[in-house]
Amino acid sequence: MAEARPLKGMYHFAFPARDAEETRHFYEDILGLPLVNCMMSEKVPSTGEEAPYVHFFFELMDGSYIAFFDLGKDEFPAPSPNTPDWVQHFAIETESVENVAAMQKRLEENGVECIGVVDHGFLKSVYFFDPNGLRLEITSRTEPEGFLEKSAAEAHDILNQWTERKRKGLVKN
Repeated sequence: MAEARPLKGMYHFAFPARDAEETRHFYEDILGLPLVNCMMSEKVPSTGEEAPYVHFFFELMDGSYIAFFDLGKDEFPAPSPNTPDWVQHFAIETESVENVAAMQKRLEENGVECIGVVDHGFLKSVYFFDPNGLRLEITSRTEPEGFLEKSAAEAHDILNQWTERKRKGLVKN
């Protein structure tokens, strides 16, 4: 019997925004994600900290959200100093490779520099940065039949091999 999975799915991913309107324009007008919620507050509910902010949400077709916090400081979010900029990213799925290419064209027409379409063998993707420095990926699945099952069967072995390489000091960057 398969183990129960208590976590249903992603509700939202939140990221800092330098400017709420600039971010709204990018996500709603260029990417086509509707702004569906915006909350302004003077206090952080989870900590009680006095900190004015606006928290706003864009809805994806599956009912999940990408959300942002504008803290009013007009500061560009700082990248992680020990992580290459290609590592941290948010991937958004679309239904076809044609949609990936159409989104790339739309982004480039709006002055957004893109990388791709990149063929990963099981996905085809285009990569770009939003106005806040968040790397985004628009992707479509292209995996051959049986790919997901094979990957799941091999995942623990591959992770164990990587862990062993790190333990032996064989990973150099």
